[in-house]
Amino acid sequence: MNAHTRTNYARQCLARAALLALAAAIAGCTATQKEEPKLETSGCAMIPTNICAQLRPGTEEQAGLRYVASDVPWSQYTKVMISPVTVWGGAQPKLSGADQQSLANYMHNALVKAFEAKFPIVDEPGPGVVRIQAAISDAEAATPALRSVSMAIPQARVLSTLKYAATGTYPFVGSAQGEVMGTDAVTGKVLAAGVDRRVGGGSVSTAAQWEWGDAENAMDKWAEMTVTRFENLRAGK
Repeated sequence: MNAHTRTNYARQCLARAALLALAAAIAGCTATQKEEPKLETSGCAMIPTNICAQLRPGTEEQAGLRYVASDVPWSQYTKVMISPVTVWGGAQPKLSGADQQSLANYMHNALVKAFEAKFPIVDEPGPGVVRIQAAISDAEAATPALRSVSMAIPQARVLSTLKYAATGTYPFVGSAQGEVMGTDAVTGKVLAAGVDRRVGGGSVSTAAQWEWGDAENAMDKWAEMTVTRFENLRAGK
């Protein structure tokens, strides 16, 4: 083997190693990844204008934009009341009526599941009750067949990783943006609020999911974040 052949062989080995490394990296990715929320020029969908104006960027484990009132005795709140989830679509909604209802039901159930494991859920306002309101302000379906191919086949996973490196998102994934707000169930005072946007991540385990799977993963994450944040606030964190 001459020097030129050895050099080409070494380059091919390095290329193969890089492909394997990229494929391994994408296999360890999360089911959903955070994106910067996109607000309408008029502001938030559900969150009141005066509170929307006070939203500030959150950390990686918090909502993309968040607000927490400064004078709240959080420890007094021991129960939650979860309102029906609303869907906001602007002048030209992207979702059919059936999809809107399906996603709203999913989000409501995700919140109930997350909270009922930690706090009593009540049906009526009262002392010590936080009313949880949530809204879906945007959602886009994934392209299931193409997503499966792009995530499940090693060579395609590499291309997906390159697309992520260039744009920050994987190909053919779905997305969702939502708002969550906690108010005093008796007075209506806004205690905390957040806006978050998420897209499908690079996890191979989600490759074969249905078209709204990425949106549902985002909602599961929002429910988890909401109950965790409520726990932390009550604990003075």
